[in-house]
Amino acid sequence: MAEESELLLEVNDLKMHFPIQKGLLRRTTGYVKAVDGVSLSIKKGETLGLVGESGCGKTTTGRCIVRVYQPTDGEIIFYDEGDAVLLNRLERQELKAFRRNMQMIFQDPFSSLNPRMTVLELVGEPLLAHGIARGQELEDRVAAMVAAVGLRVEHLPRYPHSFSGGQRQRIGIARALVQRPKLVVCDEPVSALDVSVQSQVVNLLQDLQTDLDLTYLFVAHDMSVVRQISNRIAVMYVGKLVEVAESEELLRNPKHPYSETLLSAVPRPNPHHAMQRLNLEGEPADPANAPSGCVFHPRCRYMEDVCTTDVPELTELSPGHHVACHFADQLDLQGIAYAESGQS
Repeated sequence: MAEESELLLEVNDLKMHFPIQKGLLRRTTGYVKAVDGVSLSIKKGETLGLVGESGCGKTTTGRCIVRVYQPTDGEIIFYDEGDAVLLNRLERQELKAFRRNMQMIFQDPFSSLNPRMTVLELVGEPLLAHGIARGQELEDRVAAMVAAVGLRVEHLPRYPHSFSGGQRQRIGIARALVQRPKLVVCDEPVSALDVSVQSQVVNLLQDLQTDLDLTYLFVAHDMSVVRQISNRIAVMYVGKLVEVAESEELLRNPKHPYSETLLSAVPRPNPHHAMQRLNLEGEPADPANAPSGCVFHPRCRYMEDVCTTDVPELTELSPGHHVACHFADQLDLQGIAYAESGQS
């Protein structure tokens, strides 16, 4: 855990349970435990990558943090200039004022932009909503932000249908950053884009992080994208964190079997570093009816009897490396033999 002075966000035992309602009277018969006891922290200026299969709860975690959803339980603490703000306890008006500090970049650049609004209106709307700027000042701030994301001032009067997917995502990024937030939740911001455009957008996010002193929670299911941008990586499976470590450490030395499986799917540009693809049997567990013990045990090739009964705690195996596995210190798992540069 980082020193409190370095922290920007701390999440403790976060839960988001959606009720299952049936019958004419809409009685609650159970809960979908989309997020079930997640604890993490993000330091100022860093990027924490949150990775996992579709449906594991990573997007829900991000939406709880920015209070799109009201969490069922847990604490979300934002450290704002020395003050610790408990986000999940803020009332509506307090939350609206605080939203300038937190913004979200959405996954789909097509549905996230209002087709009836121009670029000027889309990017300038947050400034109007929070009473930050209007008139010529608003236009100047929007023009500067649009230029910062790689678009031209001539694009301001145009509508979203005039742009490609990559350009639309740049508009979404400009809209999220125009208020100069401190924390940005990036919800799979490149997954809907062509591979040729993905790297450009990731590089743009890295440049903006340096220029604007931003902190990212980068949500994705593609480990190869996450490793390019993240300082640390948190691996999530069926509502729970199973491993958290520095990016280099997790890539080279995974300690959870699920992390090993994700890394085996990362494409290798160097054929001499080929790794056998590990295929998981069965389907991910149902968050409405999760298995007892370790939620990963029905698909784990290292499973023992204790895995079916006892829930493993997320414990620190080595400095900064947390794992939720009963046999993490015994398993010899294979990671990626090269890291950021893609070379050995």
